Amino acid sequence: MIALLDTHILLWWFQGSKRLSSAQRRILARADDDHPLGVSDVTLWEVAMLVELQRVRLSLPIDEWLARATAAPLVERCGISPAIAREMVDLSATRDWDPADRIIVASARVLGIPLVTGDTRIAESGLVQTIE
Repeated sequence: MIALLDTHILLWWFQGSKRLSSAQRRILARADDDHPLGVSDVTLWEVAMLVELQRVRLSLPIDEWLARATAAPLVERCGISPAIAREMVDLSATRDWDPADRIIVASARVLGIPLVTGDTRIAESGLVQTIE
């Protein structure tokens, strides 16, 4: 896995958004059979919640969108492992953050890969390497 995608990055990627930076576009373009991008299961939950709350509209039915968003070989799903849950203890300074952000940051740290994000709070925290 070459990088973990934050929720908004996954959405922007599938929307072909111009909001992606050139560095983000480069890492997305590097994904291949041997170097997939990671997507946390909590990201899938967040997308579903955003759709339910009508804060996001997808171009496809939710089932089809989620299947494509997690399709191998370009994407590999990441579950919440015991190591990731444990890592959150070391992130206690982030207790006031969105829980999904904490899980995503902990996941990138445990996996030892950068997080592709546009979230300045995460980037400025210095807790994980980011691609902004």
